[in-house]
Amino acid sequence: MNSSNQSNSFPTEEVKLNIANTFLTALKSNDWDTIRSIIAPEATWTLPGTSTLSGLADGVDAIIRRAQGLKAFGVMFQLKHILYGRSGVTLSLHNTSSRGELILDEQVAIVCEINDGKIISMVTYLSDVEGINNFFIPGIID
Repeated sequence: MNSSNQSNSFPTEEVKLNIANTFLTALKSNDWDTIRSIIAPEATWTLPGTSTLSGLADGVDAIIRRAQGLKAFGVMFQLKHILYGRSGVTLSLHNTSSRGELILDEQVAIVCEINDGKIISMVTYLSDVEGINNFFIPGIID
């Protein structure tokens, strides 16, 4: 099945690995310009739950704002695995943070579809949706 957004060729494993590593390195170092360079302007990122960070981030600016929100909440990202698919990668992560007695401890999978060397969509799957609903609440960050 070939949608109008998808070119006829699929990214190589080298391209997938480079994009995955670039995204994670840039996220950890708050390098928003680099993130912008590997995400298509019209890309989307979904995050389950009802938290302040949940829902659809539509477009690269919204995706960067979500990433900045995760960082503002003090989330630490530990890469467990990069899993390869036909047209993208899945980042298997262990995300942690704490605020007072509240602990965030999530197993995370971010499925990234890649086209023409850029991420065109990101879909996040979580081990504990209720955990993010309780952790990412209004009034904690500006």
